[in-house]
Amino acid sequence: MAEVSEASPARQPWLVSHPAEWRQIGIIATYWGLLASMYFVPVCRNVLFLGAACYFSFLNAVVIHNHMHQGVFHSKTLNHLWRRVLSFGALYPATVNLPAHNIVHHHFDDDGQPDWAAPENVDFRWNLLNLLHFPNVAGPNTFAGVQRWAAVGGREEFKRQYLYDNAFAFGLTGLLMVFDFWTTLFFIVIPQLYGARSILRINIIQHDRCDVTTEWNHSRNFVGRAFNWIMCNNGYHTIHHNRAALHWSVLHTWHEREVVPRIDPSLDERSMVKYLVRTYLLHPRRPATEDVARAEQTAAPVEIASREARRAEAAEAGARA
Repeated sequence: MAEVSEASPARQPWLVSHPAEWRQIGIIATYWGLLASMYFVPVCRNVLFLGAACYFSFLNAVVIHNHMHQGVFHSKTLNHLWRRVLSFGALYPATVNLPAHNIVHHHFDDDGQPDWAAPENVDFRWNLLNLLHFPNVAGPNTFAGVQRWAAVGGREEFKRQYLYDNAFAFGLTGLLMVFDFWTTLFFIVIPQLYGARSILRINIIQHDRCDVTTEWNHSRNFVGRAFNWIMCNNGYHTIHHNRAALHWSVLHTWHEREVVPRIDPSLDERSMVKYLVRTYLLHPRRPATEDVARAEQTAAPVEIASREARRAEAAEAGARA
């Protein structure tokens, strides 16, 4: 197999950092189009448009994730403006992903502190309640952790960008409420909150009952091709954790190369919908933790940086983005 570089591909478009970024721009343009339609066109204020807006709000949060790893644009100014746009779509500051996701979540508890969004933060016997309640725990944990992280000296730039993201997201939402409160509440705020809460649930979906102490069996993957096209390859979660410098457009190739030989087959799911139905509806109890680490013990080792090195690299990449 031809070697695939971890660096950005050689072909550099004039505006975006990678040709695939136009897919992400299209997703956000569609989402804003749905919100604008419901706000300005009364006939569009219906359950179909609202459902579509909620779904694209979730995709907006996916784009936040990708953007905070690798900026969509060449221009730093455009990347900051894009971050404001994404923050409005989720009604939370996109900058929060830098400490919460890039640094803390990517490396679980290697700094002696648990992941702020660890699945173990909920422990209901009825597993569906764990999925439903998880954002109510992970959200406050995350923002409290971010405040502690930001209080450390030398992080003034982070705090400034965090403030700008918040000001734009809540300022624009508040302005829309001034002109039409109820329309904004039902057809803008509900989709915003749906996406923000849904992306938190991905943590429990992708990591619950995995072994986060291992190098290759810490995450659950959803490998359907159509699913990953619209999700910008965010179903390939193991390889994203281990090689965060990879652009999202090449994760499928690297998943096949490095993850498949070292992961327990049960952690590669074809369909997220089938997984959710099977895990949270058909089987009320939380599944038992299995010994998924055996798969990587029998595979040939592959060179990979330490978690400490990857943690530092993730922080630097997020700062650049």
